[in-house]
Amino acid sequence: MTETCIHCLVSGRVQGVSFRAYTRKAALQLGLAGWVRNLRDGRVEIKVCGDTQQVERLVKWLPDGIPAARIDRLTKQTIPAEQFSGFDILADA
Repeated sequence: MTETCIHCLVSGRVQGVSFRAYTRKAALQLGLAGWVRNLRDGRVEIKVCGDTQQVERLVKWLPDGIPAARIDRLTKQTIPAEQFSGFDILADA
């Protein structure tokens, strides 16, 4: 199993639509760890680590997996491995 960590910034209609809760649920179902939070500028930030295939599944799921959301832009960057326990919804930043 190959592990990877990524950092994503998501913009569009992504706040006030349960984006963080849906993302957390999906990440946990895929066995991933990390966090998600709202940013003051209206974007959502995600850090997620786990099996590379499962991380990619989460990223591919995001555009259509959250019923009320509309993603206009999603940037993804591979980052150095970090250790997380579970997948948390963090306070806004």
